[in-house]
Amino acid sequence: MKFTALFAAMTLITALTASAGQTVLDVPVKNIDGKDTSLKEYKGKVMLVVNVASKCGYTKQYTGLEAIQQKYKDKGFTVVGFPCNQFGGQEPGTNEQIKQFCSSKFNVTFPLFDKIEVNGPSRHPLYTVLAGKESPFPGDIKWNFNKFLIGKDGKILKRFDSKVTPESPEMTAAIEAALAAK
Repeated sequence: MKFTALFAAMTLITALTASAGQTVLDVPVKNIDGKDTSLKEYKGKVMLVVNVASKCGYTKQYTGLEAIQQKYKDKGFTVVGFPCNQFGGQEPGTNEQIKQFCSSKFNVTFPLFDKIEVNGPSRHPLYTVLAGKESPFPGDIKWNFNKFLIGKDGKILKRFDSKVTPESPEMTAAIEAALAAK
């Protein structure tokens, strides 16, 4: 019980201390294998940050996400997926189960990270930066497969609703413009 309270307090402190100048590159995260890391290794690349789920009506977007990963990866782009179980319990599995599902069903090669919460009192600090009041696109995440396009400098360029597919003309144009930017 003490550990849970301590963890909750630490999460809250981290979220509250996220500065307005902080980018997604600065936020500590864990990869899908539970190893501490950050998104700093993607500095200089364009990223599409997506909250993903395995049992959602939008799960088929994994196909499109992997397609844009393959199309643009050699041009300095990557998709990064953050599993989330906050919407209808549609990501109930463990990280290992999620990793296996994504690999076997959708041949996902883009990086996946630890399952997190994107809204509410346990919102991960990454989503405080992405969707908090200091974000250029503030507001709660409405559902799975919400997407944030991140520039080479780690700044948020655009936010896409779940219904915007990875291969849509709107998404393609935004990715290509971000890749072309200096």
